[in-house]
Amino acid sequence: MGLRANPTYRQRRFGAEVRAIRECAGLSTVEAAEVMGMRQSHISNVEAGRTSLSPERLRALAAAGGCENTTYVDALVELGQRSGKGWWTAYREQLRPSLLDLVELEDSVERVICYEPMFIPGLFQTLAYATAGYRGGYTMATPEQQDREVDFRMQRQRVLTRERPPRIHAVVHEAALHVSWGRPEIMRDQLLRLIEVAQLPNVTLQVLPFDGRVGFGTSFTFLEPTAPQLSTVVVAHVEKSLYLGEPEVLTRYRTWFARLCEAALPSVEADGGAPPVKDSLRLIQRLLHPLL
Repeated sequence: MGLRANPTYRQRRFGAEVRAIRECAGLSTVEAAEVMGMRQSHISNVEAGRTSLSPERLRALAAAGGCENTTYVDALVELGQRSGKGWWTAYREQLRPSLLDLVELEDSVERVICYEPMFIPGLFQTLAYATAGYRGGYTMATPEQQDREVDFRMQRQRVLTRERPPRIHAVVHEAALHVSWGRPEIMRDQLLRLIEVAQLPNVTLQVLPFDGRVGFGTSFTFLEPTAPQLSTVVVAHVEKSLYLGEPEVLTRYRTWFARLCEAALPSVEADGGAPPVKDSLRLIQRLLHPLL
C-alpha cells in the first residue's frame, strides 16, 4: 500500500497519538521500531499520518510504554482501523477537506457540545435558513458549490436521529435568534425547528441571553468519543477551521463550555420541579410569537 499524499484529520490524529505514546515511553523511533518489529521509516510515516499501524503493533507499543488505559488503547485501535468511508464519501471531490473531517468525527463520537454566538448550529438549521446563510454570506463559492454545501449540511443532520445517536448539548447566544436574513418566515420556521429538535431525548439546548454574561465571539464544537483523550475541538475561522486535540486545549474548552452553560438560561426541557420564570424555551417562544 502506498503512502497517503493528503492524510485526513483522523489519520493525522492517529499518528499524533502514536507519537505521544512513544515519547511518553521515552523511546526513540529506532527503539519503538524494534519493539514493534518494523522499520524506522515505517513508524515515521505512521506518526505523520501517511500510513497505518496494525492493532498488534500498536498494542505492543502501548505495553512497552506502560499504558494501562485499555479504553484509550481500544479506542485508538478503532480510530486507526476505520476505513474513512461513509455517506460523506460521495462529496469527497466536491467539498473542502475540513468539512469531510468534521462529519467523519461526528459519525463516531458519543457526545457533541457546541457554542454558537451568531448563527443557529448547523445540525439544527432548516433548509431555508442554511440556504439564506450561504447566499447572504461572504463566501466566494459559486451558487452550485453553495448548493452542494447546503445539501451536505442537511445530510449531516441524520446524526440526530440515527441508531444510537450522540448526546448533543448546544449553547446558542440570543443574538443568533434575531438573524432573519430579511425574511421573517425564515426565522419563524427556524425557531419552530429549534423547539422541535430540543424535544429529542439526546439534545440539550440552552440560550445565552443578552442580559447574561458576555459570551465568546467565536463558535466552537467539541467532539468527544468513547475515550475523552481522543476528543477534538473544532474552532470556526473565516479562512480555515482549526482542529485541536492537545490535552491542555481540551481541558480549556471543557472549562469554557461549563461556564457558558452556567451563564445560559436553563435548557428547553428543565429537569423536574416547577419551571423557572425565565428559561430557554420561554425566550424562544417570546421571539417566535410576533412571527406567527
